[in-house]
Amino acid sequence: MRHGKKFNHLGRKSAHRKAMLSNMACSLIEHKRITTTVAKAKELRKFVEPLVNRSKDDTTHSRRVCFSYLGNKHAVTELFREVGPKVTTREGGFTRIIRTGNRLGDNAEMCLIELVDFNEIYGREEKKKTRRSRRGGAKAAVPAAAVAPAVEEAVIVEETTDESTAPAAEEAPAAEEAPAAEESSDDSDEEKKDAPEA
Repeated sequence: MRHGKKFNHLGRKSAHRKAMLSNMACSLIEHKRITTTVAKAKELRKFVEPLVNRSKDDTTHSRRVCFSYLGNKHAVTELFREVGPKVTTREGGFTRIIRTGNRLGDNAEMCLIELVDFNEIYGREEKKKTRRSRRGGAKAAVPAAAVAPAVEEAVIVEETTDESTAPAAEEAPAAEEAPAAEESSDDSDEEKKDAPEA
């Protein structure tokens, strides 16, 4: 009877399934990402995430437990030397599954499974704090060398504003003269209209 055995057997006997997951986990640790089917990736995630979590503390016991699952000393070394230190701050969710469409031959749903901290597809960006202080403490922390170019730029901006206001002042008298010119042209038009009627 198979009561309560609800995980995906992937159409394999238990020894074949364990060997396949072990090999896939070694490849994932060494290459940081592999392409496989979605069903295998979901089972691999359940297999490899506890091992990555165990790699946070580098002890002999942890190494031996991981070696019993992986069976590859190079993968264990890579896991504890490179992967472990990068995931120390992460509580869980060490892998990411990205679906890539269906396979051409049998239309199986394919995906890319990768270690989250070693990704190149999604740029890992630190969120900048947008919180502002009312006391202006952030301005005092800026070095004086960085402030000097900003002051020079401000002086240049002020000079350009002085020049830009000067032409506007010159244009104002011209604008005042323009209505007088329009009035004289209106008078001349009226005289021309009056002349043909007479």
